[in-house]
Amino acid sequence: MIAIPANLTKPPEASPAIRSRRSETTETPGRPMPKMTETQHTVAQETERYLRTGESDPYRSAWSGGFLQREKRAHDDLRNALVREVRRLTAGLSQGPLPESDTILLTRAKVEPMVRGLFTKAEQDLVLAMLERSVIFVTGANIESLLLECSFDGSAWTLANLYLASVGAELLGEDAPCLVGVSEETTFHEAAHIFHNCKRAIVGLRQTRRKEWLLDIEYRKRETFAYSCEAYARLIERGKKPVERRALAEQYARTARISDERVDAAEVAGIIQAAAEARNGWKLILTRCAPNRRS
Repeated sequence: MIAIPANLTKPPEASPAIRSRRSETTETPGRPMPKMTETQHTVAQETERYLRTGESDPYRSAWSGGFLQREKRAHDDLRNALVREVRRLTAGLSQGPLPESDTILLTRAKVEPMVRGLFTKAEQDLVLAMLERSVIFVTGANIESLLLECSFDGSAWTLANLYLASVGAELLGEDAPCLVGVSEETTFHEAAHIFHNCKRAIVGLRQTRRKEWLLDIEYRKRETFAYSCEAYARLIERGKKPVERRALAEQYARTARISDERVDAAEVAGIIQAAAEARNGWKLILTRCAPNRRS
């Protein structure tokens, strides 16, 4: 069983200009597409590249037609190919059943300690209610529809690998992310990302110019924050006493391996050790990952 934020599957807002991930150029529907300096790939080549790397051409130059036609054709071709590949890789494999308990109650039970530790008493219930609505449990019954509805190509590819890992299947490519905690612990990782992507006003909290997001996390520390929350959540679940938590933190520091170039595993280990010593480990994690504000 794995969980993802519900907004991952929502379509992005329509925009007249599409910005390339690899350049500072934009394309506006109705205008000629800029000349490509690289050799133009075929649809089959673009599809194969996407399946193995998760990368896709934002200009959809391998497809014919105007911009909107190219976008629809590329989306349909890439996502249908992804669904077929996931179906092939999971043939004969099965995933554990969803828990019999209410998934909303399960979500609340998993994330409540984190929310109680990170937010003030006046904010906690509103944040918990938002998280209850924001987590989707991914199973074999809904993975295909989620992949087709996912907002972005890269997000769909990552979700596919997350699901493949959860059932013990081969991942899509050599560079597929090595996703730790692919069962219920993933809930903590994804919830941590929701905190810095969700504005306070959306959940009914007072929002100001200096306090816009649920949590203010340094951009370069966002993955560090998520991995630290995930690890600390496991630590407090397993260690009920301070001495047990300190021992688990020491063990984590010796054995932690994070296959994510955006994160320094040693830094996460140091944060977890300090959190195990702190009265409120969640607040310590937040402090270590907050922006350095200049007066």
